Order: sequence, then structure tokens, then C-alpha cells
Amino acid sequence: MLANLTGWHMVIILAIVLLLFGAPKLPGLARSVGQSMRIFKSEVKTLKDDDSTDAPDPTAGPAHPGAPVAEPIPLPTRASTRI
Repeated sequence: MLANLTGWHMVIILAIVLLLFGAPKLPGLARSVGQSMRIFKSEVKTLKDDDSTDAPDPTAGPAHPGAPVAEPIPLPTRASTRI
């Protein structure tokens, strides 16, 4: 949908934004959008860093060697769910 936008479309969208918000408010609007994007990027980076450092090694055994291992719960079959 957005791939079909050309330069003229962007000029028209910019003119509409200018009419809606007015020239004095545009720098503040751009500043707040930029700040929001910076915060979003830093949060995404933090989440990626947390995932890579907190992820346990799946090939390693249990976290505590003496701890019991949980058995998988069997799923019900069609025959057992009939009334």
C-alpha cells in the first residue's frame, strides 16, 4: 500500500500536515516524534540484550542438578473427551 507513494503524494501529505498542525507547532511535533523513536529503539535494544544474556543454554542439563525434572502433561485424545 505505501509502496505506491510517489514524491507528489508525499508533498500533498506534508501540505495537509502543515495545514492541520500549523507551522509553529511542527518543530515541537518533530522533536517529540524523534524522542519517542529514540526511546523505542533503546527499549528494543534493551529487550534484545536481556534475551541474549538471560536465555539458558538448551543443551545444558537442568539448572539445579539434584532438582526433579517435570514430566510433560499428556494431551487428551478424542476418545477421552467424548461424553
